[in-house]
Amino acid sequence: MKPRYLIARSTLALAAAVAFPALAQQAIDVGQTVPDAKAVAEGLFPEDACEQLKAAGFKCMGFKPAVRYSLPASSFKLGSAELPDTLKKQLAIFAEVLKAKRGNGKAVRIEGHADASGAAAVNLPLSQRRAEAVRDYLVELGADPKMIVPVGVGANAPKNAQDPFAPENRRVEIGRATPPS
Repeated sequence: MKPRYLIARSTLALAAAVAFPALAQQAIDVGQTVPDAKAVAEGLFPEDACEQLKAAGFKCMGFKPAVRYSLPASSFKLGSAELPDTLKKQLAIFAEVLKAKRGNGKAVRIEGHADASGAAAVNLPLSQRRAEAVRDYLVELGADPKMIVPVGVGANAPKNAQDPFAPENRRVEIGRATPPS
């Protein structure tokens, strides 16, 4: 009964992603909570559920798209790439998931973001340092550095577009890296 439920749930999620592609692009806001490792693994690597079904002799009709995680709102101080304690607790879960996926050929993208309080010449390198600080911490906890692509986007993609100076714009987002073309 459970495998049929997985097939139906995955097929429904895939249909929703095709019908509403913008929904697949939105990041899940983790806020101040520590996420569940199983949920993070399913969000970053949803195709693994299909592979498990096939290995068990079932047919997989598709899977939901990978998601991005926004960690956490207002985690960074102005002008800082220092990882706050709450963010470190959250990243420990991501490191656990990435350690389990070591050597699978898949990668995650760590996006560093800044608010609009500084000039672009300052915000872009700051956001890159934030992404690299997250990568370094994940690697310190055992994640494979080859799986992690740190990218700074500056203040170009605010979470709160109504207030580009809002603290929630200072964040990192973790999602699947697109394969090189």
